[in-house]
Amino acid sequence: MNCSPKIRTKICGITSIEDALNVCNAGVDALGLVFYAKSPRNVSSTQAAEICSALPPFVTTVGLFLDTTEDFVNKVLETVPLDLLQFHGSESPEYCASFNRPYIKAVGMKEFLQTDDVEASFKKYADQYPQAQGFLVDSHGAGKAGGTGETFNWKKVPKKLDKPIILAGGLCTENISEAIQTADSIYGVDLSSGVESAPGIKDKKKIKALMRNIRMSEVRRVQS
Repeated sequence: MNCSPKIRTKICGITSIEDALNVCNAGVDALGLVFYAKSPRNVSSTQAAEICSALPPFVTTVGLFLDTTEDFVNKVLETVPLDLLQFHGSESPEYCASFNRPYIKAVGMKEFLQTDDVEASFKKYADQYPQAQGFLVDSHGAGKAGGTGETFNWKKVPKKLDKPIILAGGLCTENISEAIQTADSIYGVDLSSGVESAPGIKDKKKIKALMRNIRMSEVRRVQS
């Protein structure tokens, strides 16, 4: 899918109001709140609601879930005003669509990279989720949590899909420009550990540097 020069940016794993505001002030488009108990970036509904209430307008809030019950997601939605849901496990298309909320599906690329035709095999998978607003591609295996901090071959990112692709997995300030240039058809990027000083603690300087590099990449997109 060919996209506009703008690179949409999401910072995931926000755990405090301070980090949320720093992310917003740097010009990030969306922030991610993790509702997965095994993650060091997990937040409670109360924490998440407090973070959301402190945000300025025009910032998208995304809730990350992994193979949890419908009751749990609905309970979070009763308290937290999430704009978008992100499903990171082996959730079925019916499950993802059951909340009547826009969603994106995270996809581990490990198995797809082992196929003869990554583009075709990925499209076959994506076609099962017609209501997804887009797909987040990461380096982990299918149905895994992600957040490994590992990259994958960015040249293999699907380019012909008719839905937006968000690139994740091992991205950081130092490699973001190369990633955007290599996976040149992506809609956006998603980072977590690559802009942290410790798990769940975002680094203000890294985020500012990240956004500078992304803006320069946008300029190159306009010129190309």
